[in-house]
Amino acid sequence: SYFLSRLNQAQLSKTLFPLGKYLKREVREIAREYGLANAEKKDSTGICFIGERPFQEFLQRYLPRHPGVMRTPEGKVVGEHEGLMYYTIGQRQGLKIGGSRESNGEPWFVAAKHMADNELIVVQGHDHPLLQSDGLKAGQLHWISGEQPRTNWVYAAKTRYRQPDAPCEVDAVNEKEATIRFGQHQWAITPGQSVVVYESNVCLGGGIITGAI
Repeated sequence: SYFLSRLNQAQLSKTLFPLGKYLKREVREIAREYGLANAEKKDSTGICFIGERPFQEFLQRYLPRHPGVMRTPEGKVVGEHEGLMYYTIGQRQGLKIGGSRESNGEPWFVAAKHMADNELIVVQGHDHPLLQSDGLKAGQLHWISGEQPRTNWVYAAKTRYRQPDAPCEVDAVNEKEATIRFGQHQWAITPGQSVVVYESNVCLGGGIITGAI
């Protein structure tokens, strides 16, 4: 339902989900019974329309490199990035910088992208404070029922696919923007990703994250 949160009732009323009630293992078993080749096919981990190839390699076919400085929040330059569009908040792989003794050799993560200066901000350690947020702001809102969620009411939300639902409250909401606060710190909230709000097992809709707070 994370990927369906932008649909409206008119669209959903004409949509069929023939596999909706089955688990993946059950679908594989059905495929085996009918002798389908994909019954034993390895699970896809990439983006379906680009195939099993590095995402950065795909982007470089359309977006030329634009190198810039890779630095810490304190201003220490630790490397060079190939273009801010190739990285996402929380990314660990592909930074090509090793751990430093000051942080016990912990891995580096992308914490922020400064577009105006073409700088990539990196921090060491999965639990670094700059990777933790109490809430977010979202725009381009879409509520499936057409009604905004109540404020000061406990819902659940997720800010990325396969993330467990996290208890939250909608602090403020209007036609253009919503402010969502979580009961616990959330890791690597990323502008441009969708935040999807649930009440029990009902998907209410959501919006596009504009920033962490």
